Amino acid sequence: MSTPTAKTSTNADPTAAAPTAGPATPGAAPVAPTTAPAVSAAAPIYALVLAGGRSSRMQRDKAALTYHGRTQLEWAVSLLQPHAQRVFVSVRPDQTNDPVRARFDQIVDTHENLGPVAGIMAAQAKHPQVAWLVLACDLPFLDNATLTHLIAARQPRRLATAYRSSHDGLPEPLCAIYEPASREPLLAHVTKGKDCPRKFLINSDVELIDEPNPHALDNVNTPDEYGSALAALNPTEIRADATRRGAPPDKRIKVQYYAILREQAGRSDESLVTAAHTPRDLYNELKSRYPFTLAPEMLRVAVNAEFGEWSQRLADGDSVVFIPPVAGG
Repeated sequence: MSTPTAKTSTNADPTAAAPTAGPATPGAAPVAPTTAPAVSAAAPIYALVLAGGRSSRMQRDKAALTYHGRTQLEWAVSLLQPHAQRVFVSVRPDQTNDPVRARFDQIVDTHENLGPVAGIMAAQAKHPQVAWLVLACDLPFLDNATLTHLIAARQPRRLATAYRSSHDGLPEPLCAIYEPASREPLLAHVTKGKDCPRKFLINSDVELIDEPNPHALDNVNTPDEYGSALAALNPTEIRADATRRGAPPDKRIKVQYYAILREQAGRSDESLVTAAHTPRDLYNELKSRYPFTLAPEMLRVAVNAEFGEWSQRLADGDSVVFIPPVAGG
């Protein structure tokens, strides 16, 4: 079956790739371009939503998950539209007719089993003279201010502009701008058997900036993380999602934080809706949202003002306190 190309207008696109020796075949080793594209100091920006993953940990299509009254893919595209001349969705060849993706302009992966970097390479091959604002489709907390800040800080003469993770200080490769000049180094990186875009940025000449919102790039990969994201973004949506899936009712829990946990969470307490069955489940859910550094074994847990067990069942209306160790003097 022939590989569909991205939907385009009938007018010729001045940024389209020049003819090459032949089309890439899925699974084939990437071939570096014979000549580098001529670019200006500030190439135009196209945007790419990476939606070609298999969502194996989520066990559901992450692009189709609903957060803001629409699918996450639709939300991501709508966020990007004010910031780019064109917006594309990165897909695998078998996803082109998928109802969630078919309505958008697409760029189809030409290499298999490379993860997100396959989408970036396919986009750069299709339009090598533009800068690509690349975005993962599993960032429900992303906001317009974060994208605006990224573009304002863009350094076109470097290979890329990316955020420095608020959790580990490393580059965030899936909310970043890749300049045209990054194409050949990225291909060389992959040709050496390396398919991690983060490692590519670590070892390249990139502009790293701090996140204005430390949780904007928190991604969602598992059902528990999805439940936490829904609880944070829209408490009523989590109940609707559970009903659709036939899941047990979720619980509203009050959580209090002390000492280092209060500092890391940036708050002393909160009420949330959760699918967690036990305090351990709840703490693991919260760790996906906040940069907690303490393992459960280092904490004590109290439920409704009484010390409890990590494995005890939680009920709607419970109050939970996670208590860090107290240094002696």
